Amino acid sequence: MKNGGNLIVTTPSDREIAMTRVFNAPAHLVYEAHTNPELLKRWLGVFGDWSLVECEIDLRVGGSLRYVWRNKANGTTMGMSGVYREIVPNERIVSSEVFDDPWYEGEAIGTLTLVEENGKTTLTSIVEYSSKATRDGVLQSGMETGVAASYDKLAQDVLAA
Repeated sequence: MKNGGNLIVTTPSDREIAMTRVFNAPAHLVYEAHTNPELLKRWLGVFGDWSLVECEIDLRVGGSLRYVWRNKANGTTMGMSGVYREIVPNERIVSSEVFDDPWYEGEAIGTLTLVEENGKTTLTSIVEYSSKATRDGVLQSGMETGVAASYDKLAQDVLAA
C-alpha cells in the first residue's frame, strides 16, 4: 500500500490498481466533477504544462468518452477514448479506457465508486488491466503522482469553489 498524500493506492488483485481518496464534498458534486466536461477540464490531468483540451462525454450506457491532453511546453498530445458500461448517478461509473498511442497492451476497465457519509465522499477507483505485467508497468509509470495531483486539483479548485 502506498500513500501519495491523501491518495491511497493498493493492488487488490494481480490485474488491478485501486485508488482511494476522501473529498470534503457531497457525492453529487464529486460525481458532477467526473461527468461534466467543463469541470473535468479544470482538474483531470491538468498540472505542470498539461491541459485537457478536448473532453467529450456521452453519459449513457453504451455512450462514449474522449479526452485529449496537450503539453503547452512542447505541443505533444495524449488521447484516450472509452465506452460507458454502467452508470448509477452519484454512486458508480464503469467505463473502458484505450489510449490513442497505446503505452500498455489491451483495454482497461475502470470502476469509480462514490460513498457519502456526513457530507464527505470516499472515492474509490479500481482499474483492471489485461495482465499483471500491464498493471505493473502502469504502477511503474508514475501514474500515482499524476492521479494524486489531479485529485488535489479537484479538491482545491473545483470542489472547494
